[in-house]
Amino acid sequence: MTITAGLPVATRRSSDLSKHSAEVFAEAEDHPVTVTRRDGEALVLMSQREAEGRARLLNFAAQLITVTLDDRGSLAERMSKAFPWMLALSPADRESCAQDLVDAARASFATGQPHLALAELTSWKETATAVAAGLSSDSADLEWLDDDETVERP
Repeated sequence: MTITAGLPVATRRSSDLSKHSAEVFAEAEDHPVTVTRRDGEALVLMSQREAEGRARLLNFAAQLITVTLDDRGSLAERMSKAFPWMLALSPADRESCAQDLVDAARASFATGQPHLALAELTSWKETATAVAAGLSSDSADLEWLDDDETVERP
């Protein structure tokens, strides 16, 4: 399996870069574009955001592999070693976080969409940061909004 699974496949000739560069670049902002060349190996053109997302996903995968190779403790305990920020969460939230991260990683790899795992990772890390800063769900100064309440665009 590759991390490009499920992505739209676009192929352009290298001559398109000179003749229709704006069109090729615009396409590469949406998804990776394979550029074929007569005199060499094909290249892939993608946005920096896409490349960074893939690199972050691979780094996350490496951390998850390290966690799975350790057989001491529960999944949440092992993941807390790889992701020390998880220690700010309650034990129950650590369990939920660990499972949510594994599920999101599996979905990312299955679909080739790095943002699924990265958004989950960021969400849990930001939650842990907020908890560490003293914010909790039972704080008196929190105002919870209903999910169906519409707010004006800023």
